[in-house]
Amino acid sequence: MKRLYYSLMALAILGAVSSCRETTQEKTEEAVEAIGEDVEQAAEEAGDAIQEGADELNDEIQGNDDH
Repeated sequence: MKRLYYSLMALAILGAVSSCRETTQEKTEEAVEAIGEDVEQAAEEAGDAIQEGADELNDEIQGNDDH
């Protein structure tokens, strides 16, 4: 009877550890995706700012600056 009890306990522990591992992996994947999206958004914003600066510089060189 003890063997059966210990075997069931061992299976329960293995099941718990296995399910926790999946959850951690899923959370890690979600975090990596979120970081990737944040990096992509920041790159787009930086590109827009660079383009705006280049346009202003071009206007200033051409003498079209309104400021």
